[in-house]
Amino acid sequence: MNRPLNVVRLQLVNKMTYIGIPLLILVGAWVLSMGIYAMLAGNGVPGPFYGGGSQAPLWYFLVVGIQALTFSFPFSQAMSITRREFFLGTLLTAFLTAAILSTVFLLGGFIEIATGGYGINGYFFLLDWMWAPGWWAAWLIYFAIAMFMFVVGFWAATIYKRWGTIAITLLLVGLGALLVGAMWLIGRLDAWNEVSAWFAAQGSLGLTLWGVLLIAALATTSYLTLRRATP
Repeated sequence: MNRPLNVVRLQLVNKMTYIGIPLLILVGAWVLSMGIYAMLAGNGVPGPFYGGGSQAPLWYFLVVGIQALTFSFPFSQAMSITRREFFLGTLLTAFLTAAILSTVFLLGGFIEIATGGYGINGYFFLLDWMWAPGWWAAWLIYFAIAMFMFVVGFWAATIYKRWGTIAITLLLVGLGALLVGAMWLIGRLDAWNEVSAWFAAQGSLGLTLWGVLLIAALATTSYLTLRRATP
């Protein structure tokens, strides 16, 4: 267990990558959102106000996942850390930082509840569809989204390390083609109502649990690819 923890220390040598920059992005997005909300409220536009600015640091976790492999993997191999230890330590690092960010989101939501949206009925953290099942579900949803973005970035980086640029390009194009094909098939079967009903029935928590399964699948694929990747 000590060696994966050494990987955590290795990954967190540059705290800005995992903690500092996500929080900086979060604060910046919050300030911009509050400015827009204040202008709307000042011009008599009725609330509540919601925006997508809170997604910004979650998207950054995609970049963090890529950097976790491309920057640290070669160095870890020079330190004689096994690929399994590197993988476990890197996921543990992502787990810890995603938990920190999710807790910040949760505390922000509680502040917005207590202040009525900062007195202007404006909400950045408190998104109804996330909080509907309860505060604990909101924390889990934030956490799962951050982990999903990280694992997607890490997964893409392992594909690149193993097979190169052409492979990752073909894979992304293929996934895009599958998505378009699925949309065409749904339209052909006139099944959009059924698909929408299924998503509505799952709710935010149900979709998050499906996302956890996808995270596990991507993480497993990443590990199998990493075992043969060149540092």
